[in-house]
Amino acid sequence: MRTALTIAGSDSSGGAGIQADIKTMIMNGVYAMSAVTALTAQNTMGVRAITESSPEFLGQQIDAVFEDIFPDAVKIGMVSSAGLIRVIAGKLRFHGARNIVVDPVMVATSGSALIKSDAVETLCAELLPSAAVVTPNIPEAQILSGMDIFDRDDMCAAAEKISRSYGCAVLVKGGHSINDASDLLYSDGETQWFEGKRIDNPNTHGTGCTLSSAIAANLAKGFGLCESVSRAKEYISGALAAMLDLGHGSGPMNHAFDLNSRFAVEK
Repeated sequence: MRTALTIAGSDSSGGAGIQADIKTMIMNGVYAMSAVTALTAQNTMGVRAITESSPEFLGQQIDAVFEDIFPDAVKIGMVSSAGLIRVIAGKLRFHGARNIVVDPVMVATSGSALIKSDAVETLCAELLPSAAVVTPNIPEAQILSGMDIFDRDDMCAAAEKISRSYGCAVLVKGGHSINDASDLLYSDGETQWFEGKRIDNPNTHGTGCTLSSAIAANLAKGFGLCESVSRAKEYISGALAAMLDLGHGSGPMNHAFDLNSRFAVEK
């Protein structure tokens, strides 16, 4: 069985972070492991508190995974400080990690900031050059590129700039009112659009975590980048279309929308 490691923050309400990552990886057919960068006290309405792992402890978690069950892919999500980013980058280089997917989580769906301002520069310098693909949404792509994005042409220009600056493929997600949930992949100097129809579901908590984890799972299984993105988008569309409605704010998706097992049947 192929394996994948998520390095990200914990979401106590289960809709995003390592909880969403693990659910997604399992549903996409790989064995999921985790290294926790931070504990958060949050729910569908917002983030109440964040407690970071120490750099030393995070490093121990990553070492423990790689020394026993070497992951076929690594997804990196919420990392809120420069010290943690440097530890992750160093450990991944040391262990020769492959198929690295970086989701540059900067702001939660609820609007809460999830990364310190000085950590953005470290993220760009230390992690993006090692990534197979980085998956920013529109606001994150604007920060990484230093450009305003208003339309598809702007998405292309920003993706090209990020890719050329850091030597990685870039998937700019268009779900922030730019278009009907169509995403742009820029890789090796070429662009490819992944068209999507916007699903009228207000519960979008954890969509970025889920998409990047699904991409990592498919890369772990040996699919190419384009096919991995396509399969990931199909999965997240199904999770949104299942219309799970939990919580009083922007709720989670049903990651197990396609779980057909006698063990999952409700009494």
